[in-house]
Amino acid sequence: MRRRNFLLSAASVAALPVLGGAQDMPDAKTIGAQVRDEFLHAWNGYKQFAWGSDEVHPVSGTATDFFVKGHSFGLSIIEALDTLYVMELDDELASCVKWLQAHLDFDIDGNVQMFEAVIRMVAGLIAGYYATGERFMLDGARDLADRLLVCFTKSPTGAPYRYANLHTGAVSDPKSNLAEIGSNILEFGDLSRLTGDSKYMQASMRAYQAVIDKRSHLDLLGTNFDIERGMFLDPVDVAPDEPADSFYEYLWGGWQMLGVEQSRAWYRTLTDALLKYKVTHVSGNLWFREVDYRTGAPAGDTQITELSSFYAELVAKGGDRAVGEAFYDSWTNVLDTYTLIPEVIDYQTLAIVDPAYGMRPEYPNSAFDLWFLTGDPKYRATAYQYFTALRANCRVPNGYTVLKDVRTRPMTLGDHFPAYSFSENFKYLYLMFAEPSRFDSAHYYLNTEGKVLRGLRD
Repeated sequence: MRRRNFLLSAASVAALPVLGGAQDMPDAKTIGAQVRDEFLHAWNGYKQFAWGSDEVHPVSGTATDFFVKGHSFGLSIIEALDTLYVMELDDELASCVKWLQAHLDFDIDGNVQMFEAVIRMVAGLIAGYYATGERFMLDGARDLADRLLVCFTKSPTGAPYRYANLHTGAVSDPKSNLAEIGSNILEFGDLSRLTGDSKYMQASMRAYQAVIDKRSHLDLLGTNFDIERGMFLDPVDVAPDEPADSFYEYLWGGWQMLGVEQSRAWYRTLTDALLKYKVTHVSGNLWFREVDYRTGAPAGDTQITELSSFYAELVAKGGDRAVGEAFYDSWTNVLDTYTLIPEVIDYQTLAIVDPAYGMRPEYPNSAFDLWFLTGDPKYRATAYQYFTALRANCRVPNGYTVLKDVRTRPMTLGDHFPAYSFSENFKYLYLMFAEPSRFDSAHYYLNTEGKVLRGLRD
């Protein structure tokens, strides 16, 4: 976990002028149109400076590779496919299809991080296949998954290595974590369903089993795991924060999207323990403390990252709605205090630990799911608050960028547009407000990177 010492009190930041705070809302369709316009602004910057590259740096007008230095997979294009579809940007989608038909190739002599490749590229191509019907995307997803599967099959425990060479099949780095080990059942399960080959689902389930079998008598898990020795590397349970976060998300998704009863049983067992030992209240806010997974005693520190805010929607969908709503309200207090949510805070005081804002999508992700779960207008109101702050502080002439410091006025710009923002931030907001005809809000499931794996309509 990132732990930086940039402590600044909530009170001192709250005294600064606010750009993009709470305000009166237009009607939902108008907001949807505004979100679409801002997505296009970011997309046009990518097309101008980085078309075909993995990611764009919109301030300097340059491009970069994400997985392998010197080689681009067109990550931003893959990430954007289903967003372009639901926004009915069909000409843009057609350009993406054309580029991928000409360039999609995973026979690359380079080490690729399995976790990121699965949740971003395998999932993106599956969602792209659902959006377009283009068979080569499903074939590409399967080809990439086959090249990554060695991380699982070469492991003595079934928990995957972190990296695979896509050309040679060599694997590396046995020191992994819960999120990277357990965030693949949605993509692999869908591949098994689409192809009729059970090997993908079997790999996911064996990986889960390897770590869940090592849970303590309290049904708590550690965080970092040696996949060769089959043991946790330290006793601290940081869930639902990173790098444990999406492990729990995918356990629920295995049930909700794929109907895997074992996945539901594991989710319930582990979640009951998490809620029993980890919930803490500070000044009216609900948070999750770090504990020793062996004893349940407090351990670690009182810092928490924005990435954990996704858990509000997950725990609510999983049946503990009051906890989810309270956790969302805690993060809304952080949004109210700082205009945009910084990377890391100390939950005891709400002081900033890391002042960067990486265009993280977890808070709007929770707003999105909680809106469709509850219909409570506060989720639209707070999502609009987030959107106006994003537009006021991260918009630059050639797109959108991350921030180095949310404490300054104006906020200090970085120079990077993460490819996941084409799949997540704008999509969550658009689907909440625009009510698009190509999305079934009653029967949907998105993976941890916002890929619509269920719910696309013709």
